[in-house]
Amino acid sequence: MLQGAPWLLAHRSMLKPNQPFKVSLYGNDYVLWLDSVGKISCLPNACPHLGAMLSEGWCAKKADGTSTVVCPFHALEFDSNGCTVLPNSNKQTKSLSKPLELIIQDDFIWTYGGYEAKISIPTILKDFATEYEFIGHSKNFSVKTELLTMLLNMHDYDHQNGTHRPLFEITEVQFQKFIDNGHHSHAYFDLIRKQPKLNDLLKNPGLLAIPNTINAHLENFFPFCVIVHGESPFASVKQIHFFVPESQTHTRTYVLVYGKAKHPIAHLIKKNFVRLAEVIVEQDVDILGKLYTNIPQNIKMSNEIGMDWAKRNFANFPLIVEPNLSR
Repeated sequence: MLQGAPWLLAHRSMLKPNQPFKVSLYGNDYVLWLDSVGKISCLPNACPHLGAMLSEGWCAKKADGTSTVVCPFHALEFDSNGCTVLPNSNKQTKSLSKPLELIIQDDFIWTYGGYEAKISIPTILKDFATEYEFIGHSKNFSVKTELLTMLLNMHDYDHQNGTHRPLFEITEVQFQKFIDNGHHSHAYFDLIRKQPKLNDLLKNPGLLAIPNTINAHLENFFPFCVIVHGESPFASVKQIHFFVPESQTHTRTYVLVYGKAKHPIAHLIKKNFVRLAEVIVEQDVDILGKLYTNIPQNIKMSNEIGMDWAKRNFANFPLIVEPNLSR
């Protein structure tokens, strides 16, 4: 599961103040919570008494604005260090649950999962937060698939006119260029699509911002995110897909959306950009649940260069090796 890579556990907007939020990483469950003064804490999700899920409990607010997470079984309160005060005692215990080390960069909540960092966190997300309006986030999807299969799907540029045909009416993929910079890459390709039907536009007005020919630019940071750079006459949109290896068999994915309006109509439909991203993920999740993953690959498509990039980096992580990509 690529220990030593950074994983974005959540964006601050995904946390409601003083409400426990469950996340999973490397087969372990954790509880995140945000207090009233903006501090974010993270503990193992199992209460060290009898193993109750702390994420099913609540937060107890303190006079100074901080808060503790409360076990739903016996109402034991745990602070950010994993310490508690037992009933009939005025003395705080030592740390009973080791906090997960977080790296907080503005609204981005990163972690290396307790492992030594092998690759660095890119600065591009902080740049987006400075230059673009944060529009919102999709819901979380816990997908029954291992991390590699999830990454291969995201770098499969030929699946646009199959998996996403019902949404975009894509008829053809014309691949242009792939730039390989080790764990960082760019893919450029054109998606030729039919005009959306009126009924589709009424369901998702965000389709108005999508041209007949989509000049796709995907920027990839192995293994944790893919950035879809979207340009239209209405807006410039950054759609960032994140991946978190919950376990050997499950991967969590979600999308953050940033935008910059070019036309007043963009302000009216900007929330639809988030829903559009969510529909794309729903379609990917659906097809990933309908794969026979043990079938050998006997066909190679013409545009699998991104998939080869992902396979190469996965097999050699954390090393960067010479490109050996499809042509």
